[in-house]
Amino acid sequence: MKVYFISGLGADRRVFKHIRLPENCEPVYLDWIDPKPKESLPDYAKRMAEPINQQEPYSLIGLSLGGMIAAEISKELRPTKTVLLSTAPCADQIPFYFKWVYTVRAHRLVSVSLLKSGAIIKRFFTTETSEDKAELRQIIQESDPAFIRWAVDAILRWKSSSLPEDFVHIHGTHDGLLPFRFVRPSHVIRKAGHMMVMTHAKEINQILEEIFSREKE
Repeated sequence: MKVYFISGLGADRRVFKHIRLPENCEPVYLDWIDPKPKESLPDYAKRMAEPINQQEPYSLIGLSLGGMIAAEISKELRPTKTVLLSTAPCADQIPFYFKWVYTVRAHRLVSVSLLKSGAIIKRFFTTETSEDKAELRQIIQESDPAFIRWAVDAILRWKSSSLPEDFVHIHGTHDGLLPFRFVRPSHVIRKAGHMMVMTHAKEINQILEEIFSREKE
């Protein structure tokens, strides 16, 4: 079975370098596409899903923004399984203060370069390995400012309150971007932050083994 991966905002397939799937699964990575002006998250998700071969069984794995996109795709296409990592499966589980930011348009007052710099500086205080920190810094530096600007606005405009069917949500208790208290995950990883795909890959891989091994039965 093919498993389609969607990475997080300002990231790409490299963030999944430590994630391993069972032998019955083939990883396929969906790269970000250019958004249309003022395009909504659900509409963008429909276009992101175009490369998916719906003539065969498939599943989705989405990280952060990619998890929101995967949730929207799942509601439209009904994959075999949807796995959401470090994300909010619907707009109702996004922190209330994000909506305040959108209401006062505060997000438009902050430059993308400043957001990038803040993300890079934060890496010095997180728990990734030195190699992963360096790669994350490179990924952030290479990210497209126009895409980041669109994505932040699209997330803040997201209004979907429905949940996808048959999904798994894995979240860390120390997630600083999408705090644990606002979400209702099916699987909890203790002391894991937003980038748990790098810092707690072993625990995530064990959960994925349990989830996808059942599909062989």
